[in-house]
Amino acid sequence: MSHSKTCTTQILTLFILTFVTLSSSQSSLCRTSCGGIPIHYPLTIDDGCGSPYYRHILACTEDVLHLRTPSGRYPVKSISYSDPHFLVSDPLMWECKDEDRFRPTRPFSLDSSTHLSLSTQNEYLFFNCSPDKVIMEPRQMFCEKYPDRCDTTCDPTSYLCRHFPQCAPNNKALRALSCCSYYPKATESLRMMLKHCDTYTSVHWKSVGGLGTSQPYDQVPEYGVRVDFEIPLTVSCLRCQDRAKGGGTCGFDTSNQDF
Repeated sequence: MSHSKTCTTQILTLFILTFVTLSSSQSSLCRTSCGGIPIHYPLTIDDGCGSPYYRHILACTEDVLHLRTPSGRYPVKSISYSDPHFLVSDPLMWECKDEDRFRPTRPFSLDSSTHLSLSTQNEYLFFNCSPDKVIMEPRQMFCEKYPDRCDTTCDPTSYLCRHFPQCAPNNKALRALSCCSYYPKATESLRMMLKHCDTYTSVHWKSVGGLGTSQPYDQVPEYGVRVDFEIPLTVSCLRCQDRAKGGGTCGFDTSNQDF
C-alpha cells in the first residue's frame, strides 16, 4: 500500500514537472519584443505564437522589426495596441532631405486577404504629376461640385504641400516642385497615381501631448505609413490578451491554425 502511494506521488510529481517545463519552454519560444518594440497578442514574430491572422506578417532580423507586404519589407518604427496600428517607414519614399532629387520608388501595398488596412490618418503627397492624367483641383471645391468623384482629385492647395515636415520654410529647391495631396481608398490607387507622377511620400498625423502630459493635445505631421490592424475578439483570444489570465503568451497549431 505504501509502495503504491509512493509510485503515485512520483508519477504525479513527474507529470507536474513535465507540464511546467513544457509551459516554460513554450513561453520562451514566443519572443515578446524586437529591438525594443513590444510584441504582444495578436502579433507574433515566431510561428505558432499570437494569432494565425498575423502569421508571417512580422519578421525580426538582427533586432530590427519589419512588416512584410507584397511590395516589400518595411522597418517598423512603433506599434500601438491601445489604438491598434503599426507605423512603418519606406526608405524609397521622398523626404525633405531629398529636395528635388527623386529616386526610383514603388507603391506601398497590402495583401487584401490580411486583417491589415491603410489608415485614414495617412496623407499622400505626389510630386510632378502629369496634369493630363491626374485631376489636380482644390479638394473642398471639387467635392462640392462633383461629390461622386471626390476621391479622384489630388489637392495642390493642401497644407502639407505648403509645409513639408522637417523642411526649412525658404528651401529654394522645393519651390519648383509640383505637389498635390491624395487620399486613396485602397493601395491599388497608389499604384495608379504613381504611374503619372515622379514620386510620392506618406505623412501621418502623430498625436502628441494631452492626458497625462504637461503639453496640450496636438497633432503633428511625420513621415511614415500608418497601417491599422484588428484584434480578434473571441473568448479564447480575450483570455490570451489578458496578461493576468493567459500571461500574454498564446499560440496556435501550425498544421491547421487552430487556436
